[in-house]
Parts: sequence; C-alpha cells; structure tokens
Amino acid sequence: MSSARAGTLSNLRGTIERLESAGLPHAAERVALGHAGADAVLRGGLVRGAVHEVFAPESRHAASATGFAAGLAWRSARRRPLMWVWQDFVAREAGALAMRGFAELGLDPRRIVLVRAADAEMALRVAADALNCAALGAVVLDLWGDVHRFDLAVSRKLTLAAQASGVSCVMLRTAAEPAASTAETRWIAQSAPSSPAPAWSAWGAPVIKAQLVRNRHGQTGQWIMEWNGHECLFREPASHPLPVAATPSDRPAQAPARVRHRAFRTPERRAG
Repeated sequence: MSSARAGTLSNLRGTIERLESAGLPHAAERVALGHAGADAVLRGGLVRGAVHEVFAPESRHAASATGFAAGLAWRSARRRPLMWVWQDFVAREAGALAMRGFAELGLDPRRIVLVRAADAEMALRVAADALNCAALGAVVLDLWGDVHRFDLAVSRKLTLAAQASGVSCVMLRTAAEPAASTAETRWIAQSAPSSPAPAWSAWGAPVIKAQLVRNRHGQTGQWIMEWNGHECLFREPASHPLPVAATPSDRPAQAPARVRHRAFRTPERRAG
C-alpha cells in the first residue's frame, strides 16, 4: 500500500512540474554551482528564472550568507549585470556593501548595480520591476527581519516575473523566519571553519556550510562549500591542503610525547 501511494505521489509531482513549466521558456535552464554533490541533488544545477531564498540563521552569519547569495546570483547571471536591492535598514545592522568586497570574491564590480531602498516595501517594488528587465542576469533582494509586506501573493508575483524574463531572483533574509513562499530552493548559510593553512596564506577562500532545506523538484542536503574566486564557482574544500611529513625512519611512527604541565594565569584587564 505504501509503495502504491509513493508511486501516485511521484506521478502527481511530475504532472505538477510539467504544468508549471508549460509555456515557460526559461524553466528548464540550469546553471551548475561547481560543487559536485550539490549539483547532483539539484539535477544539474540551480534553476534559472526562479526565486531562491538564502537565510542566515543568526546575524553573526550575515556575512557568510551574503557571500553565498552573491555566489548563487553571480553563477545565475551568466555574464549579465547583477542588481543588488537592499533595504536601508540592513546597512545600519550589518554594514554597508562595498565593491571592494565583491572584487575580493572575484566578482566584477562593473557588472554590479547597487540599489538602496528606503524600506522593505520599496525594495520589493524595485525588485519586482527589475525582474521584468531581461537585460539583467540576476536580482538579489536583501531584506532584514520579518517583513510583513512579503507574503505568498508577493512571492508568487516575483516568481512569475522571474519565469517570464529568465532573470533569477535570490532573496537574502537575515534575522527572519522562513514562511510560505513559491521559492524554488531555500538555503540556510552559515560560516564554516577554514582549513588549516600556514600564516602566509591565512586569508584563504571563504568556506560556507550550506544547507538545502527546500527543493521543489528534488531532494535536500547539506554541504561544506568553498568559493573559488578565480573561477567564480563553488567547490569541495581540499581535504589535505598542507603537505604531510614523511614517516621517520630512525624511530617509531608514533613516538611517545612528553607532556609538560604549565600553569597559566589570566592577565588582568586594565581600565582606560
């Protein structure tokens, strides 16, 4: 009985997918992220001409979520201009966006247009208008907190505009709770520990823990992704970034180590 229900559910999902993609020329286009595991779950990559949500679980992960959203949008843009619409309130909470930061990620600032909206309502209107412009490659809608204006009807409007023009929309949500929407995928992005590296290369590639919690046409998953700024794609972090010392020939491989106990004193903090 369970197998029959599973087969019926699979057929219904296939029917809904065909109905939703009917007449939409951009619905089948996908762009690979570069990470083999994520691309396999996404059936080849991220769907273009759709809405994708990126959530930062806490405000301290806002920078990592911003970088992850920038990577998704840049991959989806396919060498076309990228418009970043951000709420004025975001600059006061998480800091203003800087073109130098985009350049450090390997993104060309000349192809990025920043639009600063007075409030969330204006940001939603600007993003909806931008999605109707087929000259753009992607639109990032950067909102802070739970926005009451953003509901299922507004989400559907953004999705229809993205599907009609083929312009992808990446919604970056910080300090917000996921709600019902028509997003193709929903991600939770947070910072991940960087791989060990020598002091001269401590400023390495960004490493992000990306969790795919919603995928309308496939499975979900969780990966550690490293952003390659030279090729502008995600990849799996190197397992052994440093050379490993050879096994000594004049003594056992696991020589007993002498532990010396030492007392540590916490320094007093001086005022002024």
